[in-house]
Amino acid sequence: MKLKILIVMIIFGFVVSNAQTRKIDFIQYKLDNGLNVILHQDNTTPIVAVSVLYHVGSKNEDPERTGFAHFFEHLMFEGSPNIKRGEYFKIIESAGGELNANTSFDRTFYYEVLPSHQLELGLYMESERMLHLKIDSVGVETQRKVVKEERKQSYENRPYGSLLEKLFGNAYKVHPYRWTPIGIAQYIDMATLDEFIAFYKKFYVPQNATLSIAGDIDINKTRDLVKKYFGEIPAGKEKIERTKIVEPPQTAEVREIVYDRVQLPLVLHAYHIPAQGTPDYYALNLLTTVLSGGESSRLTKEIKDKQQKAFFVGSIPLALEDPGLFIVYGLTNVGVKPEELEAAFESEIEKVKKDLITETEFQKVKNQIETQFVTRNSTMQGIAESLANYFIYFGNSNLINTDLQNYMKVTREDIRKVANKYFTKENRVVLYYLPKPADSK
Repeated sequence: MKLKILIVMIIFGFVVSNAQTRKIDFIQYKLDNGLNVILHQDNTTPIVAVSVLYHVGSKNEDPERTGFAHFFEHLMFEGSPNIKRGEYFKIIESAGGELNANTSFDRTFYYEVLPSHQLELGLYMESERMLHLKIDSVGVETQRKVVKEERKQSYENRPYGSLLEKLFGNAYKVHPYRWTPIGIAQYIDMATLDEFIAFYKKFYVPQNATLSIAGDIDINKTRDLVKKYFGEIPAGKEKIERTKIVEPPQTAEVREIVYDRVQLPLVLHAYHIPAQGTPDYYALNLLTTVLSGGESSRLTKEIKDKQQKAFFVGSIPLALEDPGLFIVYGLTNVGVKPEELEAAFESEIEKVKKDLITETEFQKVKNQIETQFVTRNSTMQGIAESLANYFIYFGNSNLINTDLQNYMKVTREDIRKVANKYFTKENRVVLYYLPKPADSK
């Protein structure tokens, strides 16, 4: 059995090594209207991913009109003068493709994955969104209802549903991360049609977008098609100012107890961390893998399996364009008090602050990071998204080929250093979610 495991490890290591040596070639250029274009050619399978990343998220919103970016994630499927209302999904799916979109604090991302002979269709559909999206009272009122229902189902009627809003509301006092992308329903209700049109004209413009295409394409023909569908779209007229608001350092622990319709208590610690791409960011990514990366990770092995204080434990460095949060969380087992789970968290945190992780553990963590990196860029949609992300956030799409080196440079000493630097009581938010008393309404 040991020999079999060793052979599997050797084969797996070989596959990862070969995957990592494959350089992802691409060309990058700008149209006269400011649209950034990235093209990656891979003719191994007849698939193409067409994506557009707009550098607009919830942090770009007016505090009195939150939820606009997420609202537009929905509204951008309403169609155009040339695409009938409700036809967007039908057109792509009938062509054998799939599509989706997502919104974060920092960006909004749209994509289609299509048979490669349908590349032109994908470009046409995205250019229609950017050139003349249909924004009228019918579409706006339809999406108001959709967004409010989504909020009700995902946030208001779901156990622990208010977690993100409570977390970010406690962690940020001045920075626009203090509200989440879902926004406040009343602001969406109050917004006028003209306000939505103004938001669209400001942010959903060529100079604020990256068109990233990956897959079975011919570069020269694709360049011609990009020019055909996007070249005549006018640049936006408004200057887009990036937020310069800096969240002041937290100087005292923030705690809140939330009583919710839950069965098991939840305990969450969130520590302020630097923005993505900083040296400490890479060390924190390795640290989260030490703590919760798999069944043999420290939190899982010690707190869940050995002590049986938690039904589930995890951690995640929520790295954002501006400084984000490192989150440690867990659900208690039946009969376990939340204070006991919190004490167990603190015990494990103190261990990584005091002692270097072992060499064996360190190598395992690096292998996991490498595997995650390769997996993320194993699909055309993943490659298209990574190329766009690296350009938008770092101004360097070639990080898709070199960023892994930044993770591999991290030392055991770096991991201990960031644990001591950021995992302090005065730098954290603590949330308890507890079952509502039986007599409460």
